[in-house]
Amino acid sequence: MASLAGCQALSGLSTSGEIKESAFRPAETPVTVDSVSRNDRLAELAKAQHPRILATYGGEYSDPKLERMVAKVVGNLTAVSGGPAYRITILNSPNVNAFALPGGYLYVTRGLLALANDSSELAAVIAHEMGHVTANHGLQRQQKEAEEVLATKVVTDVLGNNPNANVALLRGKLRLAQFSRNQELEADGLGIKTSGQAGYDPYAAGRFLQSMSAYTDFRSVSGATDASLDFLASHPNAPQRIELAQRHARQFGQPGQGARDRDSFLAGIDGLLYGDTPEEGYVRGNTFMHPRLGVSFSVPEGFVIDNSAAAVTATGPGDLAVRFDGVALNARTALPDYIRSGWVAGLDPSSIRTLTINGNEAASARAAADGWKFDITVIRAAGQVYRLLTAAPLNSDQLDAVAQTVGGSFRLLTTAEKASLKPLRIRVVTVKPGQTVGSIAASMVGVDRKLELFRVLNALAPGATVSAGDKVKIVSDS
Repeated sequence: MASLAGCQALSGLSTSGEIKESAFRPAETPVTVDSVSRNDRLAELAKAQHPRILATYGGEYSDPKLERMVAKVVGNLTAVSGGPAYRITILNSPNVNAFALPGGYLYVTRGLLALANDSSELAAVIAHEMGHVTANHGLQRQQKEAEEVLATKVVTDVLGNNPNANVALLRGKLRLAQFSRNQELEADGLGIKTSGQAGYDPYAAGRFLQSMSAYTDFRSVSGATDASLDFLASHPNAPQRIELAQRHARQFGQPGQGARDRDSFLAGIDGLLYGDTPEEGYVRGNTFMHPRLGVSFSVPEGFVIDNSAAAVTATGPGDLAVRFDGVALNARTALPDYIRSGWVAGLDPSSIRTLTINGNEAASARAAADGWKFDITVIRAAGQVYRLLTAAPLNSDQLDAVAQTVGGSFRLLTTAEKASLKPLRIRVVTVKPGQTVGSIAASMVGVDRKLELFRVLNALAPGATVSAGDKVKIVSDS
């Protein structure tokens, strides 16, 4: 985390007027929004929401090299913005997002940093969020809604008191109260002006809007279901918005103006964690593997797994859904008795049966409620109890097949398998003579649709090529 104030930014100027990177390293005792007199009430609300944001977005992501790079960008922007103190937090989330709270709280996810391709694009995003703060959009929104800036949604269990909930969206989410379209466009204009005045390429905003659009298309094709934590869920996007961004940029001149600072940015994100964290386990294709718990299960082809700290969910054709989680259960409690203990709505007691899954004690049952039917499978393995809950519409004929496939795939990982699982990271590599977009993309590991993802990560349009000496981002486990 890096915290910068306007006075700190000015002190970071050298006698030649250049920004000194050393002046913007994370401070031991940072100036935070707590000391900001402007919008005290809103700053207090933001401060109260900070822990909830950390909980929703996986906490802070700590990497001194990365923090220094982000701090340098914020320092350059603060030197010309004259705004309040800013508390910048890098969130440990693969989602692509950035947002601001009143009083100077700014957030950017590691997922967004992985998608950006140079410092000017990061500057465009942060300057946009700073624009919301300096324009008092939070105050306007507060007055309009007369409610908290943020509201939370709780995790909904498939088999909880509301079985009619959309079982494809089980994950706990944080809904950011959206700014109006006019406020978004105003923040665009303010952000491009600030980043341009700070010496960055003003056309970066339009480029990154296009990258986010390509990222959204990639996700929608892959079937990922939880886009609510992403930037475009709370930031309207349209070709007209990109055109407006380019129009603002033309005020600084034709394309080619300003610095991109690509090498510094790529050096900062080299080694950045990509995708799931070790604490949450890993998704590899249609299989989920958790090295610390030592368990694994698979879903049928056509299903997409969504992994979070609260639970692992998967959605598939025909509105089928699967949820996997663990529960604390006394070792003396029989699994059939646990199923009968009241947590299953619409349970059919006559359906309860005991079984063994890959050498592990298990029990299963059926339930039905409000248009849905469920298979409940609980498994005791390595001293823990896990639940696999499969849901399907009442008129579906796929519940048995899917539940048997998923339940039957549950197993304990071997010692060798646990040792071999490594987190994925962004690695910056230099294109060698003879290498092509296709050959470099094929070298990526742990991800599907490699060629498409490589193009999205590197902002390469269809048909675009790479040349020897170019620096590109890949996903690797080394």
